Amino acid sequence: MSDTTTPVFILGYGDLGRRVATRWVKRRAKVRALIRRPATISERMHPRMELYRGDLDDPMTLPVDAMGGARLYYFAPPPVSGIVDTRMRNLTEALRTPPSKMVLVSTTGVYGNCGGDWVDESRPPNPETDRARRRLDAEQLLEGYAKRHGLPLVILRVAGIYGPDRLPETRLREQAPMPAAEDCGYTNRIHIEDLAEICVEIMARPAVTGLFNVSDGSPGNMREYFDLAADALGLPHLPVLPRDQMETTLSPQMLSYLSESRRIKNDKLLRTLTISLRYPDLKSGLANVSKSRTSK
Repeated sequence: MSDTTTPVFILGYGDLGRRVATRWVKRRAKVRALIRRPATISERMHPRMELYRGDLDDPMTLPVDAMGGARLYYFAPPPVSGIVDTRMRNLTEALRTPPSKMVLVSTTGVYGNCGGDWVDESRPPNPETDRARRRLDAEQLLEGYAKRHGLPLVILRVAGIYGPDRLPETRLREQAPMPAAEDCGYTNRIHIEDLAEICVEIMARPAVTGLFNVSDGSPGNMREYFDLAADALGLPHLPVLPRDQMETTLSPQMLSYLSESRRIKNDKLLRTLTISLRYPDLKSGLANVSKSRTSK
């Protein structure tokens, strides 16, 4: 799909959506995106870009005619509660004509706690939080839709995303305590620039479909991440939170991140796309963050 006539449509026009849109505009593709409010000046990025107002929570507002036959990205977050993704259900029920290909960004959280094991795409999902259950529900809904309509589909199970404006700066400035490294399980990351490149490259290849893990392939732990982020931002490391205070001090979301230990393999993705990541580990990615902030 290197042609410039088949439009690209982006659902979930946030940080990742804008980066993907920019790359497709440079390829001279027609790019469309869904927004829920009037567009800002920064969103009107190029004459080749079309913005449509609509809301995945209200399927009657969706511009389904503009999505039919398009290369469709689904970057939208699920609802904030429950175990089903009503937004994905609204979309699949509203579409009158299938897209030409679809890429869904999901999460490695659907694997649940793997006890520090290395995890590839053959690992059965075992979500342990409602947040991850909603993501798995979206995957399954879309897989069913794709099967019924012969839709080429890619599901990307993405690790934690970081980048210049996606660091825990508030927590670091507040000096909120964080457990020691030995009290943290394995975590996985991907730089947002690498993720955007992957999203474009995997859509641009018609024959590439299926399920892929997306990470930099260099697992660490949450303590390491916060310490390296502090170094990149020129801030002090967080104080150490004693093990016996974790349950009463940390949020349920942070506790779930710390308790779900897994090491994500990215071999299938790199082999299929025959690419190398620009930022294959946190140190290289955070060095870039530091430089980009200094240059502003």
